[in-house]
Amino acid sequence: MQDLKNLTPKKRFPGFKSTGSSTVNRRIATGEHFSHLRPPRGKRLKKLKHLLLFLAIVLALTPVCMLVFNQAPRAAKSLATWLKMGAPASPTIAEAAKPPAVSSFGVASQLLDSATVEGEGLIARTPAGDTLHYTIRNDLQQRIHGFMAANKVPYGVVVAIEPATGRILAMTSYSSVDPNWSQNSFFDLYPMASLFKIVTASAALENGKMTPETVVEFRGNSYSENPRYWEASPRGRNNRMDVTHALGKSINPVYGRVAADIAGKAFVLESAHKFGFNQALLPGTPAKVSHATDPQSVHDLMLMGAGLDHEVKISPLHAAVMMAAIANGGKMMFPGLTEKVLDSGGTAKETHKPLAIRQLVSPETASSLTRMLTSTVTHGTSHKAFHDRRGRPLIEVDIAAKTGSINGTDPRGHYSWFAAFAPVRNPKIALAALVINQDKWKIKSSQVGEQALQEFFDKDTP
Repeated sequence: MQDLKNLTPKKRFPGFKSTGSSTVNRRIATGEHFSHLRPPRGKRLKKLKHLLLFLAIVLALTPVCMLVFNQAPRAAKSLATWLKMGAPASPTIAEAAKPPAVSSFGVASQLLDSATVEGEGLIARTPAGDTLHYTIRNDLQQRIHGFMAANKVPYGVVVAIEPATGRILAMTSYSSVDPNWSQNSFFDLYPMASLFKIVTASAALENGKMTPETVVEFRGNSYSENPRYWEASPRGRNNRMDVTHALGKSINPVYGRVAADIAGKAFVLESAHKFGFNQALLPGTPAKVSHATDPQSVHDLMLMGAGLDHEVKISPLHAAVMMAAIANGGKMMFPGLTEKVLDSGGTAKETHKPLAIRQLVSPETASSLTRMLTSTVTHGTSHKAFHDRRGRPLIEVDIAAKTGSINGTDPRGHYSWFAAFAPVRNPKIALAALVINQDKWKIKSSQVGEQALQEFFDKDTP
């Protein structure tokens, strides 16, 4: 509201100054008698007009002030809503997974090594007399296990899943160093390495902050592990690469910058939560809770986004479920290890029913990720494993994949990941393979994955 003086008209004669009291004031001061009240004149009349004008303004503004006072809370709420619409949407938390009503997963995983062949599948009997009919394909299981055993890998584990249903097609492991390691290898946690680049890419794609064609500039070597040298130089002469090619080649600086400069910390952490980190994603199974740290600096966020944070850990079962979800249009299915469970009388106690856990990413994001992941096999880090010396493909199907490589201590060695699904247009299998080599390298995980996919598609019927 304006000051009262701003409502007072300016004097017509600014040079005029009063030289004394008025005649009326002099008469009052001297006690002079006057018989009737004279109408105001001169300055008194002018002051009276100003006073009446002020009172009129106050009376006119009173209803307006009351209306504003009464509507203030509603107006404030409307303003907050408008401001919120103009701001980026805050990340939402993914719903927790719901366990199946009945699950024999734990018992089935313990009896898997003692299972016997029946037809093309496996069966096992529990101490209570129940018969477990596994979802596993025996030919695929034997091909993978035999390949790892023949090459005497120090530690190796593979989980393969049917994307649309969650049925586990293979779950096997081998260790030439510690045979006891195999029992829990599917469910224990290991550094995720560059598989986390998938989570980073999802964070940016899902929130419309990049497309598969987005180009990122960076300094330093493509496989640099020090974020200090990744920022683009304002002087130019930077390296430039689109995010699709960078995912196939697993370029650390690109995905470090995607995490820090494109997606941002909030959306990277939201993406990690949607992918199932730091929560009981697979209740009813022995899988440990996958772990993702909260980066405390931009440097840490870049390391995390590039897959170089050793404290970001995942189980092979979770990694396979993750890849199966991307293959399934973003819908994550609960993994099933038994097709049916029969009691001693042959009555079915449990049958496999596909169960969706959550929508991991939108179908559009899943499609973009699939496009990007195909570059790993066509010209990226797995090109040699899937092509002969002349560059001819060893498997006549399109494959979407991602590799990861990092050193670890539990067990000690170099961790080699390969996660994939195929065919690209109608995925029938998704898998995660982990090989841990020590002083002398035997084979890489991508070679194990190639053996699995070759066996599957050689025997698979349309």
